[in-house]
Amino acid sequence: MDAAEKPDSHYTYADYCSWPDDERWELIGGEAYAMSAPSLGHQAVSIALSNQLYSFLRGKPCKAFTAPCDVRLNPGAGDDTVVQPDIIVVCDESKLEDGKSVAGAPDLIIEILSPATAGYDMVQKYRLYQHSGVREYWIADPEKKLLMVNVLRDGKYTGSMYFEDDDAVPVSVLDGCSINLSEAFEA
Repeated sequence: MDAAEKPDSHYTYADYCSWPDDERWELIGGEAYAMSAPSLGHQAVSIALSNQLYSFLRGKPCKAFTAPCDVRLNPGAGDDTVVQPDIIVVCDESKLEDGKSVAGAPDLIIEILSPATAGYDMVQKYRLYQHSGVREYWIADPEKKLLMVNVLRDGKYTGSMYFEDDDAVPVSVLDGCSINLSEAFEA
């Protein structure tokens, strides 16, 4: 993912909110990154995963959201990091107070790889989510039908676990929740 076409500057969430609604951007440490539309395969995996999460969470306090949904990882002074993960789960209702964005780290973030964003999702966002306190970070690879699960322990993602297309994957931040990858990767 390349830095955006916006002139070199340090942007904040306030700047971000002034940009046209028909453009998709992310801010990482004040630097703007343009986002392209996801492929149909990417969307199919996103819908399948989010449907399973939504079904499990129905009637429970945690909520699932899909992109585009602004996540302000460091709200408050500076507020220069805004991402739009493919899927998020938020269990702290106070992070949803403004009704427009998530203010703080979600409990679970799922990014679905595409050729253009794979390195960005696996390196830069991995570090960002770890540093921001995202308790569980999943990286789904639709081409390889593989899921990498990272769970935060003592401020670090330790012992990444890998699951294949026929596995049932437990969600550590949602007691009793398991995601069926055969449904997610069917195509």
